[in-house]
Amino acid sequence: MDMNQYRMNWNYPTAMRVGAGRIAELAQACKQLGMRAPLLVTDPGLAALPMIDQALKHCRDQGLQAGLYSAVKGNPTGRNVSEGVAAFRAGGHDGVIAFGGGSALDAGKAIALMAGQERPLWDFEDIGDNHLRVNVAGMAPVVAVPTTAGTGSEVGRASVITDEDNHLKRIIFHASMLPGLVILDPELTVGLPPKITAATGMDALSHSMEAYCSPLFHPMAESIALEGMRLVKEYLPRATADGTDIEARLHMLVASSMGATAFQRGLGAMHALAHPLGALYDAHHGTLNAILMPYVLQANKEQIAPHMERLGRYLALASPDFNTVLEWVVDLRADLGIPHTLAEIGIDDARVEQIGRMAEVDPSAGTNPIAFTAVEYRQIFMRALEGSL
Repeated sequence: MDMNQYRMNWNYPTAMRVGAGRIAELAQACKQLGMRAPLLVTDPGLAALPMIDQALKHCRDQGLQAGLYSAVKGNPTGRNVSEGVAAFRAGGHDGVIAFGGGSALDAGKAIALMAGQERPLWDFEDIGDNHLRVNVAGMAPVVAVPTTAGTGSEVGRASVITDEDNHLKRIIFHASMLPGLVILDPELTVGLPPKITAATGMDALSHSMEAYCSPLFHPMAESIALEGMRLVKEYLPRATADGTDIEARLHMLVASSMGATAFQRGLGAMHALAHPLGALYDAHHGTLNAILMPYVLQANKEQIAPHMERLGRYLALASPDFNTVLEWVVDLRADLGIPHTLAEIGIDDARVEQIGRMAEVDPSAGTNPIAFTAVEYRQIFMRALEGSL
């Protein structure tokens, strides 16, 4: 037996304040991390809603010199990060409130990282020992406030940022990018439209599903992934059907955080394809993972069938086996109004060769149960494009 396979580094989430109304503790959370002048980072859509004005007023009423940067795109870019850093420095800020969906959280974390760095952002891409280049003393503390239940970026140590010049999504990583405090308040997610609720919820499912299928040794992450998927099964249909269902909203926020905790075990081909597709077509990440999910499961069937049988039993599916789990995924997508093909969201085959090459070298590909070649990734992509399961 090769005992080296059991040599792993395990990390778990940060301090989390969970429950309805906990956003009222935002200023206290900032002060706990030593902030006096936080920069709230969000996207333009959220910035137009009352919750952002209320959060800023709350912080200012508590004596904090709070500022706002709200130009974050749906797929945050290197330019978003540099503009945010400029706003951080110009305002004399000393911390970040990353407030919003995965895009705002990723951008906020990257801005906090870059606030005190002299090297360019891409020098910290998650390759080799690049994280050792970070001046940790220059990093700013982060309070993370998710308003969607999908990416789980609030408990992550990385940010996915689009390199617009090269049409790539790059993963920026450092262990200290993990937010110091997280507020999971389901009341902030009540206004999320059904379509986005469904897509972000399927993103949470993809994180737990891929972590569960990873070949790496991490029984704790594997167990968290199982329960994360059960929560999605029980609560995502409820949250999508009735956005005011606070219990469902809370459990989906928890499932999202659990998915991101679980994927310390790794991701896989869903994300290896979703990353280049998101960069090339500016498509919604959660929607991409939701569409790709059954096609990737089918491609991985040879290696994951025993895992799917166990998952089927845990989810209390009838006759639990690979096919039953696959049917559940397909039926769930249909019930939530998720498209069945990539073509339905405006993706075509014009860049199929490039997509295959990019997927093969994507960091997420390294923990897929099968090491697919660029040709095999192209085949999976074409099946997802055409709807051939």
